[in-house]
Amino acid sequence: MISTSTLTFLKDLKSNNDREWFLANQKSYLSAKSSFIEVIAGIIEHLAKQSNDYSGIEASRCIFRINRDVRFSHNKSPYKTNFGASINTFGKKSFKAGLYVHLEPGLSFIGGGCYQPPAEILAPIRQEIDYNLDEFKTIIENKHFIKHYGGLDMEDTLKNPPRGYDNLNEGIKCIKLKSFVAFCNFSDKDVVKPDFHKTVSEKLTHLLPLINFLNRSTAV
Repeated sequence: MISTSTLTFLKDLKSNNDREWFLANQKSYLSAKSSFIEVIAGIIEHLAKQSNDYSGIEASRCIFRINRDVRFSHNKSPYKTNFGASINTFGKKSFKAGLYVHLEPGLSFIGGGCYQPPAEILAPIRQEIDYNLDEFKTIIENKHFIKHYGGLDMEDTLKNPPRGYDNLNEGIKCIKLKSFVAFCNFSDKDVVKPDFHKTVSEKLTHLLPLINFLNRSTAV
């Protein structure tokens, strides 16, 4: 489970985001990171029971580094103030659809899908939706999907239809999307509950049909 000390560490890091403080609190960092990895391992174990695709994924390989890349950023703070994990059968750096767990005081959430993929992945997804709109609508209108995520996020979208499509297309609202994702937020109180990993596991399970549909479009 996620302990209150893990959230406390992230809060303190936000207020003391420098190398000297971080090195002095290395023990607290390692403890917080370890608890997050354990939660991700429990989630993966649950997902593997739903799909063999998740068998063998190592939790530690899903975790993003806490060090920030400041080379091209105006924000020169050296560390992220969150823990993040990409549970993706193609690897955490893949642009293909996957699941994500974000732990940050006051801003924790889970989600999944395909976020701003490059053209070689985006185009086949749009075509798959166009060819199999009824199936796609069944997935994103599923009562469990709606209950846990409120539906597909429709904010990251083009103003005009992409090349090859027009506004008369029945699925144009989805085809115009630049990302195909859904999210669910958690309070700090939710995060430290003993059954947090079970709650997350159950919710992520309801994203698997969307993940499978999106990745099917770019299957080799």
